[in-house]
Amino acid sequence: MNGNQDSESQADEQLAPEIPTNVIVPGAPIEKKNPLGREVTLLSAAMLNMGQIMGSGIYAVPGTILNSVGSIGLLLLYWIIAPVFAFAGLQLYTELASMFPHRSGAEVVYLEQAYPRPRFLVSSAFAVTAVLMSFSASNAIVFAQYFLTAFEIPVTPYTQTTTAVTVVFITVGSVALSTRWSLRAVNVLTTAKIASLVFMVLTGLAVLSGLTHIKDPFSNFRNPFEGSSSSPNALATAMVKANHAFIGWHNAFNVLGEVKGRNPVKTVRKAGILSLSLVTILFLLINVAYIAAVPREEIRNSGQLVAAIFFRKVFGRTVGTKVFPLLVACSCFGNIIAVTIGQARIIREVARQGLLPYPSFFSSTKPFGTPIGPVGLKGFLTLLVILAVPAKDAFNFVLDLASYPHLVFQCAMSVGVWILRKRRAVHDLPPTTFTAPNKFVGTYLMSCVFLLVIPWVPPEPGHGDVSFWYATYCVAGLGLILCCGIYYWLWIIALPKLGGYEIVEEVEELPDGARNTRLVRRYKAASPEQEPLIAQQ
Repeated sequence: MNGNQDSESQADEQLAPEIPTNVIVPGAPIEKKNPLGREVTLLSAAMLNMGQIMGSGIYAVPGTILNSVGSIGLLLLYWIIAPVFAFAGLQLYTELASMFPHRSGAEVVYLEQAYPRPRFLVSSAFAVTAVLMSFSASNAIVFAQYFLTAFEIPVTPYTQTTTAVTVVFITVGSVALSTRWSLRAVNVLTTAKIASLVFMVLTGLAVLSGLTHIKDPFSNFRNPFEGSSSSPNALATAMVKANHAFIGWHNAFNVLGEVKGRNPVKTVRKAGILSLSLVTILFLLINVAYIAAVPREEIRNSGQLVAAIFFRKVFGRTVGTKVFPLLVACSCFGNIIAVTIGQARIIREVARQGLLPYPSFFSSTKPFGTPIGPVGLKGFLTLLVILAVPAKDAFNFVLDLASYPHLVFQCAMSVGVWILRKRRAVHDLPPTTFTAPNKFVGTYLMSCVFLLVIPWVPPEPGHGDVSFWYATYCVAGLGLILCCGIYYWLWIIALPKLGGYEIVEEVEELPDGARNTRLVRRYKAASPEQEPLIAQQ
C-alpha cells in the first residue's frame, strides 16, 4: 500500500512541473498530490467520453432535426458536420490542457487563466451557469419512462418521479462512494451501449438488404434534399440538436488530473479521437437505419420517439416494446454516471477557486477519496428539476437554454487560447507540446458564433422549436449571464466600496491534501481582522 502511495506521489510531482508564477495567474492553488488519486486509464477516458455522448441524444434528436431542416439529405449532412466541429474543439481543448496538465475541471481552469481581469468576473459567471446547469434530470426522466414501459408498469406522475428519483440516488451515490468502481460501471455500461448501437446498425443493414418485411427501404433516399428548409433559425436550431447528440467528447478533460501515466494530455487526446471516431460512424449509420425503416413524415413528427418507431416497424410491437426501452434505459443510466464523474470535477474546481460557499467542504475528498460534496450538489439539483413537473416543451427548451450560455463561454475559450499563447511568448516560453492549428480554432469559434447569432432570426411557419416565442431561450441564457454580471458588480465593486473593505484570497490546506482558495473581507480600517465572505468554518 505504501509503495503504491509513493509511486502515485512521484507521478503527481512529475505531472506538476514548476511553471513561472508570472505566467500562471492567481486562481485555485495547485495540488502537487491529487487527493482524488489516479484511476483514469486510456480505456476509462474513452469510455467516459462515449458514456456521456451515448445518452438519449441518438434516440431523441433525429426527429426534431428533420422537423427543422426539412429534408433527409440535410439530416444526414448535419450528422457529418457536427462531429467536424467537435474534432476542431478537441484540438482546442488539447492545447489548453497541455498548458495546465496537472488540473482537472477543463473550462473552469482555461477561463480562469485566460481572463484574470476583471478579477473573478469570468470565473464567477461560468461558475454560476456551470453549477445551475449541472443537473441530469432529462436522462433520469427518460430512464424512468422507458424502464417502466419495458416492464409494462403504467407511466404515471408518481411512478415516473419515484423511478427517476431512485435512479438518481443509485447513480449519483455510486460516484460518491468510489471513483474506481464508478469508472468500472461506466466501462461495463458503455460497452453494452456500444453493442446495442452496433445491433441497430446491423438491423439497418438488414433492412437495406431486403431481409425484413420493410417495403422499399430506399424510398426516403430518393430526392434526398427535397423539402430542405432555408430558414437560418431552423438550420441553427437543428445544429444545436446535432451538437447536443455529441456532447461529452471532452468529458475526459474534466478528470485530466486523475489520468494515469506521465503524459495525461496525450492519453486524453487519444481517448477523444477514438471515442469521437467510433461514435460518428455509429450515429451516422443509425440515422441511415432510421431513414430506411421509417417513412419521412413519421420521422419528422416523431418528436423524441424515432428510435421507438424504428424498433416497432422492424420487429413488431412485441419485441419492439420490450427490447428498445431497455436499451434506452441502459444508455441513460450509464450517461448519468459518466456525466456526474465529469461535472463533479468542474464543481470541485469552482469551489477551489473560492466561488462556492463552504469551499473546503466542496474541495475535500473525505471520507471516500471522492468529491462527495460536488456529487451531492449535482444530485440535489437534479432532484429539484425532476420534482418540478415538466411541460410539453421542456425537453427542447431546457436543451436550448443549457446550450446558449455554454456557447458564450466556448467563444471565450477559443479567443482565450490566443491570449494564453501571447502571454507565453511574452515570457519567452516555448509553444506547448500540442498546438492547435489556427484553422481549427477559427472553425470552432465560427461555429459557436453562428449558433449564437442565427437563432435570433425568425423561423418559418411550422419549423419552430417550441410553441412559445422562438428566441425565449436566447433571452433567458443571456439574462442568466447578465444576472451574473449584476451579482459580480454588487459583490466585488459596490458592497466593498460601501463597506470599506476589499476581497482577498487565502489558501486553505486540508488534511487529505486538497487545497482551495478562501475569499475573505479585509477592512481598510486599522483592525487587521478578516471576516469570512462566502467561506464558512
